[in-house]
Amino acid sequence: MPTDIKRLLMVMPYHQLARKAVETGFEVWAIWDPALQSQDYLLQVEEHASLYLADFSDLEGLADLIRDVVTRHDIDAVVHVGAEATMVAAAEAAGSVALNRPQSLRILNDKATMRATLNEHPEHRVVYQQVDTVEAAVAVCSQGLGDIEQATLAPVIVKPALSSGSRGVGLIGDMDDLEQWRHRVEAAEITGPFVVEEFLSGPEYSIETLTVEGRHHLIGVTAKETTGAPTFVETGHIHPAPLSSADTSRLKDAAFALLDLAGYTFGPAHTEAILTERGVRIVESQARLGGDRLPAVIETATGFDIEAAIFRSLAHRPLPQIKAYQYGAVGFFRFPPGELTAEPDREAAVAWPWVRELKFPFTAGEVLPAAVHSGTRHGHVVVGGDTPQEVKERIATVTAHLGVHTRTNPEGAPE
Repeated sequence: MPTDIKRLLMVMPYHQLARKAVETGFEVWAIWDPALQSQDYLLQVEEHASLYLADFSDLEGLADLIRDVVTRHDIDAVVHVGAEATMVAAAEAAGSVALNRPQSLRILNDKATMRATLNEHPEHRVVYQQVDTVEAAVAVCSQGLGDIEQATLAPVIVKPALSSGSRGVGLIGDMDDLEQWRHRVEAAEITGPFVVEEFLSGPEYSIETLTVEGRHHLIGVTAKETTGAPTFVETGHIHPAPLSSADTSRLKDAAFALLDLAGYTFGPAHTEAILTERGVRIVESQARLGGDRLPAVIETATGFDIEAAIFRSLAHRPLPQIKAYQYGAVGFFRFPPGELTAEPDREAAVAWPWVRELKFPFTAGEVLPAAVHSGTRHGHVVVGGDTPQEVKERIATVTAHLGVHTRTNPEGAPE
């Protein structure tokens, strides 16, 4: 890891991250793909950073730009704080000013590489197979993983190796499930590669960590709520997870073990794991902040700003002790799809001091899509409260007061 860092090149930074880096004392350059954000959003980034634009689908072009900016502006460190697809290319281009080895990022972000790495250690083992195409995934699911290893039990999970947000995830228990999964991924133009693995039964949690100079720090463990089978779309999160200290330690140890195996040296990581009857089994991990507004949920519960802590750590400032003084939670709106018949009552929905933030980006006359993955959910609310039950009730209260009503099959909408 570079030392005496003053000049940062940030790849894909959310505008508040660029701001927090500057507030910590860094001089910041940034790279964004204009196809991924609005002009207004990019102007917000540009308020805090010298902005370059690139096509993130052109990895060679992005790498050339990174090398040019690093050389031209004598950059001390390249910080990738966005989506996983360009992380490895950015680290390779950054060379000596990268904060992690490219292979560390591959292990964390690629579900197949992660599973292969973990399976070298019996305590983390999950039976799986990597396949390259939808057709190959269908074939493996049809035959059953039992043909690969007799100890494997049906059903199986199939998921894209390089995706997140529940896109393309399916629980396959019979041929009907398999055909429905095939239809979903082909409609979404998800082409693979895929991981087919044994179904892990048990409650699921996310472990948020921040690694500084190779030392991992637990930020907290969060309980996840999903729609369940077959798509497992996240519907909410509660932090801290209502767990025993022993289970919290087991989840932390599993996440730290993966980070050690990956050789991860700096930055946040978001690791998802299930408490099974056999112990903790990791589902996936990403070398980034958790999505789904988890930084806001954690800050609501603890007052700790993990986004700012990334840059404070780069400036060699110690992390504070993190302790929850209440529960934080996010609930995602999943209304019936259709045309919004009236303007939602946002003022009524945020009338309470325990509402930290609310997002519902639809107006009367617009069509709400079916919420089939995280990108098609209809918005969210972040709240605080004294108990897990209280935050759940507060989410329900906000949802009701928002006053959303839809009419199915509006004119011009797909059936």
